[in-house]
Amino acid sequence: MRKAAAVWALLSVVAAGRVGAQTGLRFEVTRDAALTGGANSGRVLVSIGPKGSPGPVFRSGQTGMNAAPVLGRDAANLAPGKAVTLDSKAVIFPIESLAKLPAGDYAVQALFATNRDLRSLNAPGNLFSDATAVHLDPAKGGTVRLTLTHTAPPETLPADTASVKYLKLKSDLLTAFHGRPIYLRVGVILPRDYDKEPTRHYPLRVHIGGFATRYTAVGNMMREGSGFRKLWAADDAPRFLTILLDGDGPFGDPYQVNSANNGPYGDAVTQELIPTIEHTFRGIGQPYARVLDGASTGGWVAFALQVFYPDFFNGTWPSSPDPLDFRAYELINIYDDRNAYVNPYGFERASARTTGGETLFTVRHEVQMENVRGDGDSYPYSGGQWGAWNAVFGARGADGKPVPLWNPQTGAIDHAAAAQWKKYDMRLYMEAHWKTLGPKLRGKIHLYVGDADNYFLNNAVHLLDASLAHADPPFVGEIVYGPGKGHTWYGITDRQILDQMSVATTPPK
Repeated sequence: MRKAAAVWALLSVVAAGRVGAQTGLRFEVTRDAALTGGANSGRVLVSIGPKGSPGPVFRSGQTGMNAAPVLGRDAANLAPGKAVTLDSKAVIFPIESLAKLPAGDYAVQALFATNRDLRSLNAPGNLFSDATAVHLDPAKGGTVRLTLTHTAPPETLPADTASVKYLKLKSDLLTAFHGRPIYLRVGVILPRDYDKEPTRHYPLRVHIGGFATRYTAVGNMMREGSGFRKLWAADDAPRFLTILLDGDGPFGDPYQVNSANNGPYGDAVTQELIPTIEHTFRGIGQPYARVLDGASTGGWVAFALQVFYPDFFNGTWPSSPDPLDFRAYELINIYDDRNAYVNPYGFERASARTTGGETLFTVRHEVQMENVRGDGDSYPYSGGQWGAWNAVFGARGADGKPVPLWNPQTGAIDHAAAAQWKKYDMRLYMEAHWKTLGPKLRGKIHLYVGDADNYFLNNAVHLLDASLAHADPPFVGEIVYGPGKGHTWYGITDRQILDQMSVATTPPK
């Protein structure tokens, strides 16, 4: 990266920032001496948002060339009163270097991410500064001093309502794996007239949101006037206990399955969380009365839980699932391709497109955003989409961290690492276990995907579909494609899904 010419300059800073003469533009982040306790090691981010932005650092993670620039650097001992500097040597996104930042007025904010159990930027214990108004000009240089003066508050569950409840359950399985207390969180939506029918027991609908959706989103699902609330309140609507699983964990979204890095999430959900919910809220508590649904990340989880626990669940309705066949990990064939960023023809590989086919951003672009957020300038520790996938599907290294599928800077694929992913390749898993799995899944899979999926997820569905076409015993289920349809397309309405779930959860005779 180029360094700006050495000049002595004053940088106009409003509020908390102070300026010193310095070679090049740099940001000096200090932890307020009053913020005692908590961790001293973590990841420091500095976000350079548009003028007037109230909290630009909490929007770090957006893609596109119009995203607010953000810099990242590890801090091994950012004790109270200590400082860490981010300058032209720090990794940056989306611009090429700090020297390329256009001169102008900005809102600058720093964050120190230290929470090991939750990767969301506002996780409890993370420290952050005020957003500070500054005029920045890389050609003139200068030092912007930002002080971490705030601590994200301890976690508190939202207040329960008559129809929405929130639970936080310590998982013995995950606690044993990580060697520290790990909790499962869930939002619960009670059926209509739940309190009026105290002896009635209900089937369970397990809903999983899109990537990193928190359990608290049930409050939005049940807001006044929402489509879900209207459906839930309809006189003739099927009655279910509905739960929303939590999309945050030690490496980001845990995808609710057992993994070498996140621990036994699948077992924790099926052995600890769901039995607790069914006991507490009058669930039927039988396999025939449990169904799954979700889109995108939720689609993959809803599919994978049904496949990995075929005797525990009785049907799944996923849409646009994340890759079900890693020969189409979006557009990457992890087994044969040499590079994740560059395709076999020498061009940058797209990660997202419009339904019309225009590239929205590339894999290299998106992973660079995660490299900025990730410990060690490395996406596997970012909590972002590619990092979360890597933690769920990949091996655990001797250092206790996820083994990267590819080099974070070059994109070169490690095929030894790729071999460890095969147990989560749904096509391979189903082929290997089909003799026993096929009969258990008969009629339970109802899969939908748009054939212009914005993340190319339809490609993996087609590969799985081609495999199931030759399955013995025959596959009995639904795989439905939407011509020209994009991400999260469903071929049926929410009410039709509920009606199908109601039929599936009718007590066996």
